[in-house]
Amino acid sequence: MDVLERFIEYAKIDTQSSEETGTHPSTEKQFDLARLLEKQMKELGIENVHLSEHCYVFGRIPSNLSPEEGKKTPKLGFIAHMDTSPSASDEGVNPREIKNYQGGDIVLNKEKNIVLSPKTFPKLETMIGDDLLVTDGTTLLGADDKAGVAAIMAMAEYLLQHPELKHGEIEIGFTPDEEIGEGPMFFDVADFGADVAYTVDGGTIGEIEYENFNAASGKVSITGVNVHPGDAKNKMVNAALVAMEFDALLPDERPANTEGYEGFFHLTGINGDEACTNMSYIIRDHDKAKFLEKKEIFRKAADKLNEKYKDTAASVEVILKDQYFNMREKIEPDNMYLIDAAEEAFRKAGVEPKTVPIRGGTDGAQLSFKGLPCPNLSTGGENYHGIYEYLNINSMRKMVSVLTNLATDMVGKNK
Repeated sequence: MDVLERFIEYAKIDTQSSEETGTHPSTEKQFDLARLLEKQMKELGIENVHLSEHCYVFGRIPSNLSPEEGKKTPKLGFIAHMDTSPSASDEGVNPREIKNYQGGDIVLNKEKNIVLSPKTFPKLETMIGDDLLVTDGTTLLGADDKAGVAAIMAMAEYLLQHPELKHGEIEIGFTPDEEIGEGPMFFDVADFGADVAYTVDGGTIGEIEYENFNAASGKVSITGVNVHPGDAKNKMVNAALVAMEFDALLPDERPANTEGYEGFFHLTGINGDEACTNMSYIIRDHDKAKFLEKKEIFRKAADKLNEKYKDTAASVEVILKDQYFNMREKIEPDNMYLIDAAEEAFRKAGVEPKTVPIRGGTDGAQLSFKGLPCPNLSTGGENYHGIYEYLNINSMRKMVSVLTNLATDMVGKNK
């Protein structure tokens, strides 16, 4: 099956995760894709395929090396996540192919006047001549990370169809709930069986990532004092307005005005009224000291407001929860050969590699801290988590070659 055909099939399956359920996986519908992958992996001839109760799909391609070569070769894993972001709908995804993109605006939805424009997304100008896959303007596309899933499956199919290509043991893993930071929660590293691995969950072709944000979530619960507005003077404390005060106390380090290694506070949701308002944030920074400082700033904002309203029944409560940490310390220095191997694999596929920091996180960040060194590789997707998401089809096809190169080039590279 062609990698594009695979991707479109996977993209049409709703696998959106949710922060609200408290279950694992967070949504039962993620099993819909997991069961399909389990079936397809068995049909390809992948061995030891199994789907766990928590929606992890694992399988293995046995080594075809001699015992002596096998001892010198690490067991290599490839991992991608099945869920899509809660930030935009994943129901009724309707991908549309733009062949030989020639620049200019792409009308995603004429009725709603939704346009994918290089004026807003200038990276489109680097895609001229390539084939693109876009949304219909009502959902995300799901390239994050079903493009990774499709590329891994296509790589597996190619290796199994070409036994003359020598490789060590290859472990394949598909995970749930990456988008809510819980992908590795029930990931059994020992059962997976790899010595080292790559997540295939990046963006622009050629990018290699082994530095990611330190990450935390922040929940703010504000209790106000609500009375009739006609009799509110010196009595009412409007929880919604206190929420605005809280946000104003945070530094102006937001996603819209930061880049590279710069961290941020990001308000992801707010709901409530004058009596009670709740806010959700994510807090990010590559630098551990700055990350800790940001969390302290968050706490002190609540302390300041509680001091301001201490003579009333109003209150501000914050709950901070660490999500993942920067994997750089688990890659440097002992596992930098994974970065060198990835660079060579890209070059063999005709792509110039580029090492960049992740302005986000991957399953690999947490897995690296669980003893599985796991840098991240590109997929060819862009503009994740929204209706303007698109996929460079040419890049996804090249990623199949890159993964195949990694599988064969890792022979003899055991530490």
